[in-house]
Amino acid sequence: MKKNVAIGFLGVNLDKGKGPKRWEGWRPSVDLCNQSDLIIDRFELILDSKYLTIAKQVKADIELISPETKVVLNEVNIDNPWDLGEVYEALFDFADLYRFDTDKEDYLLHITTGTHVAQICLFLLNEAHYLPGKILQLSPPKRGKTLSVGAVSIIDLDLSKYDAIADRFERERKSDTAFLKSGIHTRNLHFNAMIDEIEHVAIRTQSPVLLMGPTGAGKSHLARRIYELKKRRHQIEGKFIEINCATLRGETALSTLFGHKRGAYAGATKDRDGLLRTAHHGMLFLDEIEELGMDEQAMILRALEEQTFYPVGGDTHVKSRFQLIAGTTADLVKLVSEGRFREDLLARINMWSYSLPGLKDRREDIAPNLDFELSKFSAANHRKMSFNKEARQAYLKFALSAEARWTANFRDLASSVTRLCTFAQGSRIDLLSVEKEVERLKNLWRFNRENNFEEILLSVMSPEQLDLIDPFDRPTLSHVVTTCQNTNSLSEAGRVLYSVSRCLRKTTNDADRLKKYLAKFSLSWASLVNT
Repeated sequence: MKKNVAIGFLGVNLDKGKGPKRWEGWRPSVDLCNQSDLIIDRFELILDSKYLTIAKQVKADIELISPETKVVLNEVNIDNPWDLGEVYEALFDFADLYRFDTDKEDYLLHITTGTHVAQICLFLLNEAHYLPGKILQLSPPKRGKTLSVGAVSIIDLDLSKYDAIADRFERERKSDTAFLKSGIHTRNLHFNAMIDEIEHVAIRTQSPVLLMGPTGAGKSHLARRIYELKKRRHQIEGKFIEINCATLRGETALSTLFGHKRGAYAGATKDRDGLLRTAHHGMLFLDEIEELGMDEQAMILRALEEQTFYPVGGDTHVKSRFQLIAGTTADLVKLVSEGRFREDLLARINMWSYSLPGLKDRREDIAPNLDFELSKFSAANHRKMSFNKEARQAYLKFALSAEARWTANFRDLASSVTRLCTFAQGSRIDLLSVEKEVERLKNLWRFNRENNFEEILLSVMSPEQLDLIDPFDRPTLSHVVTTCQNTNSLSEAGRVLYSVSRCLRKTTNDADRLKKYLAKFSLSWASLVNT
């Protein structure tokens, strides 16, 4: 049979006692070795050297009542028994040097004695398998029976044996990821994997998180869900503060973020806390962080690193501890190379970065998000809305097609559902309503594209090529590109583009004029019509 080896701290208060009366009190370390149905072959007693006298008395008493028990005194130096780091380090060193022989010995970690910190450290080292074995807890004898022994409880911390507990942990994890996705059963594997990681990070760190992605991809919504998840896990106490940095302009930008003292500038008639102070013990979401000026960036960096900042016009620093989530639609690395974004700030906020895909890159998720938006509208308006079968099929056919551009991503989808529900007769969306909405979306995207010069040009050239074109030339060139793509030949495009000036010329080779114009930008008719 294997030998039983107990490991535990000396009970400085519970184990001490002098003279014959010491046998009348309950002393856990002695009681452990006096159990009729549990033989302790060796007791590794851990103690601070200043309590060696008590330890020697306990050792002598154990050897008196249990001659088969060998007591080994292990002296450690712990200045503060309530310092988790110090106690853990001392126990870790003990475990690292101890020669465990699990083939021949069973180990019992005695947690009845020692501080609560010591008990926690024993639990942690046992769960991490640095201290093998099982946890042992003694309870004192019933009142009035001082000469009897207490009861023994043995706990095995191998959680793999507790399927119900493991299942509960897994259900909680899935519940958290579903919460971040607002209960939407997404089908995009990349997005699901990303949300799983965000859930893992969100509940284990206070470090900044960077959310990247196009407008309407859901950065703001996800930031708020992260906050709400931490809130329900009791990991955050303060408010969720959100600001779009593109709205911060001029002298009020610093004041909005960091607050000001009365009289700091014209119009500052009273003190103002600022958003960073309001976010104390909470979460601050800075959307479009690339729009911050260099001064604001420097102060944000200091606030993150030192958890202090100075209000505008103030000479006393303000403390604020908050978690930052930053959102951006820009390439921050490129902005750093252009000198428009601080490299040190990017390094600080880029520890956990995630790129949210747009709706057009998650077309398999359009159907479940459509149902989500319907449910949200129904709840907000106290009217249950739904599609009839033909209408839903028609809407999804268009939504999943190449014609559906979803330029504003989930905002487009939410607005579309709102319009459909608003115009619906009763609680059912019919086919006619869907057909009208499809035309409305097409016109909306066509108008937006025609007024977005850069988007048109980026469809036919690289960003590097676009950077070489003066802003003055971009509107004209984008109009030329659109005309070429909407006509049947180079000559027809030339006639449309030069319809006025051609009447004033003696020769009217519009195709040649257009060909030479496109060549200035390294473009050709063939490259445009095949895009």
